[in-house]
Amino acid sequence: MFNISSDYAPPFKMIEPFFKFGSIAFLISIISLLFIDVNTPLFDLKVVGWAHLFLLGFVMIVIFGAMAQLIPVALEIGHYKVKLFYYIFPTLAIGTITMVIGFWFKPFLLPFGGFLVLVSMILFLYETFMTLKATTANSLTVKSVKFGNIFLTIAIFIGFLMALALSGVIPFDVSRFLPIHIILVLVGYVTVTIIGMSMILLPMFGLAHGYDDSDVHRAFWIIVASVIAFSIFQYFDFSTLKLITVILIFGAVGLYLRQMITLYNIRARKIHDIWYKHIYIAFISLALSVVFGVFWVLLKSDIALKVMMWFLLIGFFAFIINAHLIKIIPFLVWFERFSPLVGKQKVPMLHEMLPDKDVNFSFWASLAGLLISGFGLLIESDTLFKGGVVLLAFGAFLMFQTVLFILNFKPESEDV
Repeated sequence: MFNISSDYAPPFKMIEPFFKFGSIAFLISIISLLFIDVNTPLFDLKVVGWAHLFLLGFVMIVIFGAMAQLIPVALEIGHYKVKLFYYIFPTLAIGTITMVIGFWFKPFLLPFGGFLVLVSMILFLYETFMTLKATTANSLTVKSVKFGNIFLTIAIFIGFLMALALSGVIPFDVSRFLPIHIILVLVGYVTVTIIGMSMILLPMFGLAHGYDDSDVHRAFWIIVASVIAFSIFQYFDFSTLKLITVILIFGAVGLYLRQMITLYNIRARKIHDIWYKHIYIAFISLALSVVFGVFWVLLKSDIALKVMMWFLLIGFFAFIINAHLIKIIPFLVWFERFSPLVGKQKVPMLHEMLPDKDVNFSFWASLAGLLISGFGLLIESDTLFKGGVVLLAFGAFLMFQTVLFILNFKPESEDV
């Protein structure tokens, strides 16, 4: 199990905006699905704009905030230039908003939004790599951060060139590079980062130790090699070899899921709290995503591809991120506001900082919405899809309320 020290944590006021904006972006991204037809092609600009709102505005901004907190704390090293995060947040947030407006309404804004996102990413990558330079650790987490950020650098640069092309500034073969951009972001960065971070957070929260981690190491290296190979084969249009790399990624995800089952079976903490419920759904969704991915490969079915992406993005990414929001934010708030009061006055337990009704209603509404909308996509029913989205939006709103409740939780003397 990992030892976590809070001595190297950055100021909480620096991290708080990442979580607030991420929760708002998640809510808006879910609501915006009500304006996208179930039969809309995946590469339609409405869907592309939604994907950037969800991935940049929610997934990446929350990951950036969490990594700003977790990397120095877990590795027991200080940030190289922690104040850069004061610039990383606004440039990424404004860049995301500008890009989404560009995709949905004003294409000429895409280069401006893309440039801001690129600047934000460069600042983040520079700060992260310089921070990692100070450690001799070579754990899976460190490797995942290094490779994930390399993939992200390439993906963002390609994305910026595509933004210039879509706005008519430069000629660029978007159709050739779009699959590379997608695989680098979804698999090379987000999935690899989640794998690395989960091998710190899941054993810590589940109190699991003394386990064999060979499955997750194999999964990591297979994914890294497959992302690189897919990008090369896509560029040179080697269709058969590209297909093999996709199958290898599915196999690697299977190994990762087996590792998660191992952690679950040996955990000392047996309580099935709301965090565990989110984790269950996240990994079941990841498994379903692989199943539909296999159908997509075998049947060349656009429907299977949509359902695969649905369970990957909403079922896996959203549920696992929200799970850790309701686990990490209470700790950060408690440490910031209540740890100095220990021994002086009564302080709350971490679970007392969660609004139980809101967080439980959020979970069940989101789960119902995930399944109903997923089924709607499968049978191409716009009514079912939108009905599920309404439930998801209700769950996202309650999650946003939960995040605000925790962030505003103060000692009793400050509540007057």
